[in-house]
Order: sequence, then structure tokens, then C-alpha cells
Amino acid sequence: MAELYPPIEPYDQGFLDVGAGHRIYWETSGNPAGKPAVVLHGGPGQGSTPGMRRAFDPARYRVVLLDQRGCGRSTPHALDSVRDNTTGHLVADLEKLREHLGIERWLVTGGSWGTTLALVYAEQFPERVTEIVVSAISTTRRREIDWLYRGLRRFFPEEWARFTLGADDDVAAYARLMADPDPAVRQRAAAAWCRWEDVVLSLEPGAPPVSDAPVDEAALAFVRLTTHYYANAGWLEEGAVIRDAGRLAGIPGVLIHGRQDLSCPVATAWELAEAWPGAELLVDDHSGHRASDVKRGWKLAALDRFAG
Repeated sequence: MAELYPPIEPYDQGFLDVGAGHRIYWETSGNPAGKPAVVLHGGPGQGSTPGMRRAFDPARYRVVLLDQRGCGRSTPHALDSVRDNTTGHLVADLEKLREHLGIERWLVTGGSWGTTLALVYAEQFPERVTEIVVSAISTTRRREIDWLYRGLRRFFPEEWARFTLGADDDVAAYARLMADPDPAVRQRAAAAWCRWEDVVLSLEPGAPPVSDAPVDEAALAFVRLTTHYYANAGWLEEGAVIRDAGRLAGIPGVLIHGRQDLSCPVATAWELAEAWPGAELLVDDHSGHRASDVKRGWKLAALDRFAG
């Protein structure tokens, strides 16, 4: 099994005022003089977790974690406001955080939505990125979103009938429900959304049972932000992330994906690798969207190699 590094605690942390009333939580761990690396969590809106630190050799890396706008410890919480919360704002936040921490260039890593954010950031600021390591590849195209929340009904018709609201755009309809002032409405919508997310990943090796448990505040933030972002296709021009991958030429990149990932079909990862000169695509035939020992081993190996 791929062994993660031992748990570590941050040596510094704080909140960065990024404007418009937003304050993002950040932390640094590992070696203050080590190679800088920033970890971008998924979702949108899942928040960072202590386990993310363990992919890095603490003697060689300066690991930066943050909670993107609206989730985790950042304020305001998404249930209070999603104002000034777009992909463009998140990219600007990363630059402000880099400058705040006095980092010249850093490795960027993330998974799922974190992949999209990592790529958009790197395409705008390639001179600030040393390497990119991403997994569960998603570029947040409208066709990817449509597949996830509509196309997959071909695999789970009975569950999709339970999930769909009968709207022309279920994602936008859920976004409206998550903005409802009634907490009970938000709770029901978030529970239905989370159940569908579980169903989509239910065929993967080791998948837990689909749950109807009530959702907590973290899950409410995740659904509010996911529906907010996906209803707007991340405020990205369709196909722009892959179209502009040529800007990443010269930046070493490792793309890690599971062939059994129904939520993010491997075709997107392949298209990105074809458009990104020098990128390395690693596909595990026996895993899906979630972490696996093989994919974890590939990520650890890439990060160890890039530690220099």
C-alpha cells in the first residue's frame, strides 16, 4: 500500500482579507524553507482537510492549504452569501495568498473541481507555477456538468427520477432551492443532491452504501457552492481550459485518473493530456473518482520527484 507521510500540524495559519468582506482561511505546514506547494480542494465547497498535508514530505515541502470562499473556516459562509464568489475571484485569491506568504513560485495540486481551479490559475499565471499534479480530472465544461446530472440517468434511471426536479436545468433549479430562506427547503435539497452524488460513485470499488442521513453544515455549504458554480459552468468559456492548455507548455504536469470514474469520464483527462505539451497521463483501470492505493502511490511518487 502507498504510505502517506505521518500527520503534521500547521506551523502558521491565519485569515487573509481578499476584499468584498471575504476572509479566506490559510495554513502552512512542513518545512518553512521547503519547496512551496498549494493544495486546492474539490467541490466546489468541500474545504481543506488535515489529511491533505500527508501527501508531502514534511522535510522538503512548505505545504499551503486554504479554504476557498464560502466554505470551511473562510467567511462569509456560503449559506449566508455567495456574492463575489466565482472562479475569477478564487484565482485572484490564490495570487493574493501567494504574495501574502512571500512565495515566488509554487507547485499546484488538486482533484476534481480542484483540477479545474488549478488549471485556470496556471493558465493565467504560468510564470508562478513550477509543476502541476492533478487527479480526477474535470474542466467544468457544460457538457461535463450535463453528463453528471443528466446523462448518468442511463445508468441509474430510478435514482435519477428521484433526483430530478423536472426542470429544464436541474442544476439551476437546485441552486435556487439552496438560496431559499427556509432552512427546511435547503436541507431537503442538499440531502437529495448528496444522495445523487453518492449514487453516481456507488459502483466504484469500496464505495460506501448510499446514505439518506441528514446533511450537516459542511455539506450544505458544499451543495450551495456546487450548484452556484455549476449553474454558471464555473463562469468559464466552454472548452477554454483544454483550449488554452498550450499555455502550460514547459510546466511539468502529472494527470491521474481512474478509468471507472463515471462522474468524470476519462475522455476529459485524455483530451487535456493531448492539448498539454509534455503532460503525463496515468490511468488506473481499477479505480474510479475516489482515492485508490494505485492513484495515491502515483501522486506520492510525483510529489517526491518534484520535491527536488
